Amino acid sequence: MTRFDPPPTAVRAAVTRALEEDLTPLGDISAALLPPEAAAARFVPRAAGVLAGTACATETFAQVDADVDCTWVAADGDPVEAGHVIGAVEGTLASILTAERTALNFVSHLSGVATLTRRFVAAAGPSLGVWDTRKTTPGLRSLEKAAVRAGGGVNHRGNLSEWVMLKDNHLAVLDLAEAVRRARAWYPARTIHVECDTLDKLAEALDAGADAVLLDNMSPEEAGRGVALADEHAASRQRRRPLVELSGGITMETVGRYADLGADQVSSGALTNSAPALDIGLDIDVA
Repeated sequence: MTRFDPPPTAVRAAVTRALEEDLTPLGDISAALLPPEAAAARFVPRAAGVLAGTACATETFAQVDADVDCTWVAADGDPVEAGHVIGAVEGTLASILTAERTALNFVSHLSGVATLTRRFVAAAGPSLGVWDTRKTTPGLRSLEKAAVRAGGGVNHRGNLSEWVMLKDNHLAVLDLAEAVRRARAWYPARTIHVECDTLDKLAEALDAGADAVLLDNMSPEEAGRGVALADEHAASRQRRRPLVELSGGITMETVGRYADLGADQVSSGALTNSAPALDIGLDIDVA
């Protein structure tokens, strides 16, 4: 495995669910009409982008027919060009056609996530990391987060158990300082991350000892003041500054205005919930 690969168990489970959608209850009744002809096919992008999802495509062919051979000349994370072959399959025509759409759905969607992430990372520049969020397709989170990594982004928390994140709806009923104190006592090994939509709330989070702060829906000017406040607070106490995340309404067009403020990460749900699929086709040749 590489760092771009999703967990194999997640790949198998996702492919199994997808094939059940296509093959229940009678299987591929169109492909059943075909004679056992051998065929070969090539994965060919119709547009330039970044490849992701090859494990899912390979698993799809394997689950449909273990005798289908699927190989790749490009790997997840690689840039791909329109019209250039990136992979191939060989096997019976019926099996290839049964697996075709499911395999392409995975690789096109996940390559779209990787492609959008690569563009966002480039727009953010080298000094600001790019985080994803939990705004993922239900059941596909680990696959989409792997695609974000393939695009050069970094994964935010994977689920609600990974760290304590106190957002506005939590703090509507919890005192911020008491919530941080309780979280530290109950979950001492977990990061405590506090969402701050004002500089006053940021000051509270810093005084409470948050490990990370999210500056939410702030203009570049206000976010810059927030970073400076976090720096000054850490210096006055001679300790490391909390991680500073920026989020809320920051787009590929505006992220450059936040790049040099001194924040650590910018997060965007658009990487996973708004990525257009990369158009990839499977061109089939009957032997």
